[in-house]
Amino acid sequence: MNMTEVAEDIKTVKKIFPVSGMSCASCAISVETMLQSEPGVINAAVNYANSSAAVTYDPGVADLKHFKQSIQSVGYDLIIEDEKNSAGEIENIKQSEFQKLRKRTFLSVIFSVPIVLIAMIFMNVPYADFIMWVLATLVVFIFGQQFFSNAWKQAKHLSANMDTLVALSTGIAYLFSVFNTLYPQFWTSRGLEAHVYFEAAAVIISFILLGKLLEERAKSNTSSAIKKLIGLQPKTVIKINEEGIESVIQISEVAVGDRLLVKPGEKIPVDGEMISGRSFVDESMISGEPIPVEKKKGEKVFAGTINQKGSFVFKATKVGSDTLLAHIIKMVEEAQGSKAPVQKLVDKIASIFVPVVIGIAILSFIAWVIFGGENAVTYGLLALITVLVIACPCALGLATPTAIMVGVGRGAENGILIKDAESLEQAKNINAIILDKTGTITEGKPEVLDIFWSEPTNIPELSSVFYSLESKSEHPLADAISKYFISKKIYKTNATGFESHTGAGVSAIINDKKYFAGSFQLMEESHIFISEEMKSKTEKWLKDSFTVIWFSNEEKALAAVAIADKIKSTSKQAVQKLQQMGIEVFMVTGDNEKTAAAVSEKVGITNFKAQVLPNEKADFVKDLQSRGLKVAMVGDGINDSQALALADVSIAMGKGTDIAMDVAKMTLISSDLNHIPEAIKLSKKTVKVVHQNLFWAFIYNVIGIPIAAGILYPFTGFLLNPMIAGAAMALSSVSVVSNSLRLKFIKLK
Repeated sequence: MNMTEVAEDIKTVKKIFPVSGMSCASCAISVETMLQSEPGVINAAVNYANSSAAVTYDPGVADLKHFKQSIQSVGYDLIIEDEKNSAGEIENIKQSEFQKLRKRTFLSVIFSVPIVLIAMIFMNVPYADFIMWVLATLVVFIFGQQFFSNAWKQAKHLSANMDTLVALSTGIAYLFSVFNTLYPQFWTSRGLEAHVYFEAAAVIISFILLGKLLEERAKSNTSSAIKKLIGLQPKTVIKINEEGIESVIQISEVAVGDRLLVKPGEKIPVDGEMISGRSFVDESMISGEPIPVEKKKGEKVFAGTINQKGSFVFKATKVGSDTLLAHIIKMVEEAQGSKAPVQKLVDKIASIFVPVVIGIAILSFIAWVIFGGENAVTYGLLALITVLVIACPCALGLATPTAIMVGVGRGAENGILIKDAESLEQAKNINAIILDKTGTITEGKPEVLDIFWSEPTNIPELSSVFYSLESKSEHPLADAISKYFISKKIYKTNATGFESHTGAGVSAIINDKKYFAGSFQLMEESHIFISEEMKSKTEKWLKDSFTVIWFSNEEKALAAVAIADKIKSTSKQAVQKLQQMGIEVFMVTGDNEKTAAAVSEKVGITNFKAQVLPNEKADFVKDLQSRGLKVAMVGDGINDSQALALADVSIAMGKGTDIAMDVAKMTLISSDLNHIPEAIKLSKKTVKVVHQNLFWAFIYNVIGIPIAAGILYPFTGFLLNPMIAGAAMALSSVSVVSNSLRLKFIKLK
């Protein structure tokens, strides 16, 4: 039994915990390994770029406090926050750490400058080496103290990370310089000069701290989408009690059923349904659509959207973590913390990177001692220090996650919710896309246009029967018919023996008679007689691309209903864009052949399948995949769940419904098909940036480490200065993050 099967057999919880103290990709591997060894943990994925751990665990077995203790034992910290103030608390902790880092960096640079000046210009002043010793001690062991303490914690667990490299390199340079300051005669008696490298130790610490500062600032920009989404949540709200008295309460105090007042310009605090008033609401921050949406009584409103004109009162239907905005924030956080398939290779390299570098540094020293000639030991130590300093696991660790974070955030800002890094990486490979008709190509808001009755004398009684039958069905077309009868003030009657005929319709016993409602296919299967007059009428409706629903008893058709589902204004344009990208577009629908043909012709789709049952949609996905195509399935996330699960990339439509977000790997909140080519373009750009980052991170280390070891010295006499190596290492991480940030400015439309 694999871990996935175990996760399905027991009730698990998935949470994202902030992790502090990580300095490189090797740190992330250490934290991940510790978490995965914890009792009750099913899976753990640690993301260095956003300093978080996504942990799936069995709450009956796992102990969160022990998680924290385990992580602290290797030099890091797991922040287990209170849900109510988690966002604020985490942000405060991050800000506090950033301020401490900035202070250490500033002081380190201030104290390093005189060391460099003495070493380079004023080397002949009295007690120069002792002055540099004092200043270097402050820089290395006070401002750079974290490197040594973290390296020691790693060593106790027989592990190593970037802190180990920094501590070894600066520690060796410092101790070698102290020895030469106290015992210069050891070298002078051998005709050699007693060099000190206090400036190298101090400057390396300063450069690395400066690099970390720039890196943290750049990394914070990669999660700007999350910060924007969190910022959409107001802190307080106006509640109206039963007596109509207004009071201001904290958003955490809002309960389902509360009546809340929203004034012009205010953010809507929770999801709800309008009770009174009328307004236009800006939903662009959630849907990506710039045009305000008109809202009136009975309309749904969503947390984080902005009321523009009139005041209105609404009833809270979802609060706290159940709101659409909370779902979006959670999805974006999880997606930004997930790992792309390419990251697995990087993780393997990162796990052995530091030990390999230490090995190369030691071999470099040995080679210099054997073949280095007069100043062999000095040059050997310099090479060892430089190799340790220039090696950068950070750039490798940041290459993929920073690009994924920015890409996922960019998608969220445009109404494209991406569930995980894998789907973002896979979307670029799509060459076939299957579109469901209702709610995907069409508005998904079917309306009854006409009803033809075969027995006009008995319409009220039959209407009641028809309404009772359709009210028990969950299909959107049945809902349209129910709404029609409600508007006509028709009342239901008792129904028993209700039966759903998959993909065809429903039946029930009413007044001791069996009735059917559904497709023409259901009428045929049930051997229902249809008059020529009804056939003629429905033929005309089908030519006009209307959908026809039939109502009958066990003998003959009693009524036919013409239902229209308006085609979205953007569907044709989106289909053209996909076809121009070289993607084959298919339409599948449970509707009849003639309606399907009319809709597909209007939007420019030549390949379509009608009267398709849910399991046949899944079979169609398999069929396309067997031809070697990478298939994307686009549906509403309910009827299409089987096909969505089988597709290479699954995309849900429909104004951010909870079910759609749970089923699909991507959700297009506004239901605009134009977001699909945008998502594919975003995938291509993101993967391109990932490859660029990995290329430069690998090349930097492949070229930098041999040069640091002194490979050019026999040919050119060039030996890399450890201070320059420290600056190069710091800049390599910053350049990777900066390259990822370019994704924030790409044009998707």
